[in-house]
Amino acid sequence: METKKYSSYAQIDRELEILKTEKEISYQKLIFGVKKTKESFSPQNIVSDLIGTYSSVIPYGAIVSTAAPFILNKAIPFIKNWFAKRKRGI
Repeated sequence: METKKYSSYAQIDRELEILKTEKEISYQKLIFGVKKTKESFSPQNIVSDLIGTYSSVIPYGAIVSTAAPFILNKAIPFIKNWFAKRKRGI
């Protein structure tokens, strides 16, 4: 790596500001990637991905793909409550 030669402090300050901005952009990209990864592992997304995969195989895939979000929004809280009650022994 070749060293840069600066003729003024203003050039150094500008270069530092650019590096600081690039660092912040990289950090925000990392945070965004982590959030997207967490979202992709949620039960709702896993099930909807499976339904999307099978809807292309099933001849009535359009019906399944339009009803799936409605069914998932109703079923997932019910299933979570059922598991919670089962775990507590109620």
